[in-house]
Amino acid sequence: MAGHSKFKNIMHRKGRADAVRSKLFSKLSREITVAAKHGLPDPAMNPRLRLAVNNAKAESVPKDVIERAIKKSQMGDAADYSEIRYEGVGPGSVGIIVEVLTDNRNRAAANVRSLFSKLGGNMGATGSVAFNFDRMGEISYPAKVASEDAMMEAAIEAGAADVESDLGEEGSGHTVYTAFEDLNEVATALEKVFGEASSTKVIWRPKSTVTVEGETVATLMRLLDALEDDDDVQNVYSNEDISEADMAKLG
Repeated sequence: MAGHSKFKNIMHRKGRADAVRSKLFSKLSREITVAAKHGLPDPAMNPRLRLAVNNAKAESVPKDVIERAIKKSQMGDAADYSEIRYEGVGPGSVGIIVEVLTDNRNRAAANVRSLFSKLGGNMGATGSVAFNFDRMGEISYPAKVASEDAMMEAAIEAGAADVESDLGEEGSGHTVYTAFEDLNEVATALEKVFGEASSTKVIWRPKSTVTVEGETVATLMRLLDALEDDDDVQNVYSNEDISEADMAKLG
């Protein structure tokens, strides 16, 4: 286990403006509804629902919105959502994984394919990009909850696979990675030590990154942002490595 992994997962920003935040609430609510529909409507008895509710709370989704999303799953007219993964390559040969939750598979496929085509990417077959990523659990804690050594010790004891601690003034805090099947067990063990995590989720973590520089940065970010903004898209993962200087130029 490494305290600082060379390759950091990049999951794209979700709060650029009020409209984006409203869309995020909608996507988090949809995940809650689907999780409750595919299992028990009780977070204590449904691990996927528990993750969805905790992540909604971490993004300050109101309690009544969460409760409505759970109740919606029990209604006979609740939409039947399909979970689909699309993969492709973006500007700079960056690998991109797009997770979709949709009530219209044809619409979702057409929209994602169109965005790749119009914004400098190419959509590929299933598996064409995913082999460069690991499906893992990710548990995040703010820096204030523990020192790097304390978090590392607790994570090892809990059975985690890796820990990254960025404790600077603008650091991201502690990020604990687990094997996909160990997520709930590790999250529960860490919660007993440090309290509730900022977020607990299943992610695609890149095995290696691709350096992107210059004008390609803006081109790539336009594609990633457009994918995130699509109503059917739940999550977007990619393996670019962009310097802070190039990111700053985007404004």
